[in-house]
Amino acid sequence: MLLQAAPPIQQEGTLRYAQLGDLTLESGQILPDVTLAYETWGRLNEAGDNAILIEHALTGDAHVAAGRSQDPAAQQPGWWPTAVGPGRVIDTDRFFVIAPNLLGGCYGSTGPASEAPDGQPWGSRLPRLTLRDSVKAEKILLDQLGVTSLHHVIGGSLGGARAAEWAITYPQLVRSCAVIASGPAATAEQIAWGHLQNLAIRQDPDFAGGDYYPSPGPVTGLALARRIAHTTYRSASELEVRFGRELQEGPTVLEPVSAQRGCYQVENYLDYQGQKLTARFDANSYLVINEMLLSHDLGRGRGGLSAALATSTCLWTVAYVDSDRLFFPAESQLLASSLPQPVEAQVIYSPCGHDGFLIEHDQLEKILAVSMSRQDETDRAG
Repeated sequence: MLLQAAPPIQQEGTLRYAQLGDLTLESGQILPDVTLAYETWGRLNEAGDNAILIEHALTGDAHVAAGRSQDPAAQQPGWWPTAVGPGRVIDTDRFFVIAPNLLGGCYGSTGPASEAPDGQPWGSRLPRLTLRDSVKAEKILLDQLGVTSLHHVIGGSLGGARAAEWAITYPQLVRSCAVIASGPAATAEQIAWGHLQNLAIRQDPDFAGGDYYPSPGPVTGLALARRIAHTTYRSASELEVRFGRELQEGPTVLEPVSAQRGCYQVENYLDYQGQKLTARFDANSYLVINEMLLSHDLGRGRGGLSAALATSTCLWTVAYVDSDRLFFPAESQLLASSLPQPVEAQVIYSPCGHDGFLIEHDQLEKILAVSMSRQDETDRAG
């Protein structure tokens, strides 16, 4: 294992690569020569205990916010620019912030498109991965960086599931955990939606059993999977208000049908979301990560949810979006009430459904500010 110090502040927001060596997976298989991509902001203190770990969502990446690097890519805003930075609620003048790319992804971490020991892409041969495997890889990364304790681990959606796994798997390291728009386990409905997405990709003729490299692969199936997923990310009322039954002119994927009746605006919106994802994401990684989400169950092999959560010693913040129809509010409430010291789940009010956790910045950051202050008070109390 290659040990490395925390990167200097001049490299903030720059994608870096940690070499983790061989990783023994939850299945017992060994994934060799694992790479984990990550970005950081701020400085790690001498004690190594001012770190905050941020976990991204399903098709997200490690670029949470702009950094002080001169690299043009590092200066891009990122997906959470209002929360992370100097003087913000996650203050990079105080904290050392780490955002790893999920194991199995396609933004630098070892995944299906990565080179296997035989020099060919892993493709269909990549061993099955779970969220616990990714958390284990992230723990090795934090060890390499010199992190001894986490002030917070924070995540939304799939990232929230990873955050909760961190609190249970490494309770001695996590002082506070914030789980946003997530739940304690994948539900039957989530598995059903995920099944449709997986089939959309696997039944694309260009899928080739997962061994389609170097061709673009099943882009039609991936776009369809994204359309299905994105429908669950928004609320029915928002789609009705934004689009209703309005038609618009122009060619669509439904030609010649749409030439006869026009294209509904909501169809065009979903088509755009599908095309946008295919330009930046690998279909095999989508399948791998989707399966990781569907296998999510905090209580699996731990005696059930309450027994699993009982091993955690951190402070918890749980928040949900009131209009979420992917992770329903009741799931967050179940997580909050099952904690060793139950907490009240906080509400993010939004008409936008699940994606409200990415949209309602002010509300979420107020919730996080309370969580951060509570941990600061606990630290001062010793």
